[in-house]
Amino acid sequence: MLKVYLDTCSIQRPLDTLSQTRIRLEAEAVLGVLERVEAGEVALVSSTVLEMETARNPLIVRREHGEQVLSRAVSVVFVDEQIARRPSAFVQHGIQATDALHLAAAEAAGADYFCTCDDRFLRRALTIGDLQIAIVSPLALIEKMES
Repeated sequence: MLKVYLDTCSIQRPLDTLSQTRIRLEAEAVLGVLERVEAGEVALVSSTVLEMETARNPLIVRREHGEQVLSRAVSVVFVDEQIARRPSAFVQHGIQATDALHLAAAEAAGADYFCTCDDRFLRRALTIGDLQIAIVSPLALIEKMES
């Protein structure tokens, strides 16, 4: 079964203002992934990093949405010393520390795909030569699932 790690911005995408076509399409793509999770076709992977970010969201609707999505995860990666060392390699590529920690957790979980809406993060992560996970946008992810 396909294992997917959605970062915080992907999880929250369906709640964003949908006035831009791209945001609307990405929101639909994320909802499509979540439908596949509900149907048992895709295994959602979470982490203590995702749980922490979600719990800190000051907007109740977004926090509850994130908690509901994360409750569907088949596994939760607990960040240990080994995982905590990996992000330093990602930070050297210009990736923010929290994003690097998400990426390390997804790698440790053996996820097939890491999904993000953050273009800058995506571009920089694609320059990492030894990355052990495919990093994709929501649109690319749903396209891969449907092909």
